[in-house]
Amino acid sequence: MDPRIPRLRRKLAAIPFQPLRSHSFGEEQHKFRLGPKLAEACVAAFEAEHDIALPNAYRQFLTHIGGSGAAPFYGLMPLERCSLLVMNPREEPGAPRGFDNPEPRSHGRDLFLHVIEMGCTDVCVIAVTGPLTGRVLIGNSDGFWGPNVSSATDFLDWYERWLDHMGSGRDSRALELTSPQLRAHPHKHRMTPKI
Repeated sequence: MDPRIPRLRRKLAAIPFQPLRSHSFGEEQHKFRLGPKLAEACVAAFEAEHDIALPNAYRQFLTHIGGSGAAPFYGLMPLERCSLLVMNPREEPGAPRGFDNPEPRSHGRDLFLHVIEMGCTDVCVIAVTGPLTGRVLIGNSDGFWGPNVSSATDFLDWYERWLDHMGSGRDSRALELTSPQLRAHPHKHRMTPKI
């Protein structure tokens, strides 16, 4: 088991009771509760069905912390609702890129797993193949913005950053966090690094 897991459990358990924490868009949906941990056999069956290997940190989260629930936006989707996506080809240098369902002609393209519900056509994905494997990306499936690649090394690191930002009351536009200070003074905006 990854040594970060007990620390993440403790941090998540403390978040709802911290009076100066930030508030995350969608938290009323998951209420900082997690679904049951997934059995190794369940994860292996999903991998076999989709002919992929889940990144280790995400797999560790599912089997040792929880299979759904508390996470940024509307929360971590149950594995059976997660879908594989491919990033649309680049049309112009620096232009936003969307995501589509893989088709037979997309063979050989990098795959991304849609893991967190953001609402509308926005997606939070984990790269499961290619040079970004294990990294979290946030974007729009229609290509209106992004994708933005997190500097976090893997899903556990990304999740812990979310918890740390929540606990310290820091705002993050990338995750739509709102601190008590910002809610009290809507004309004041503090910028923090994207996670």
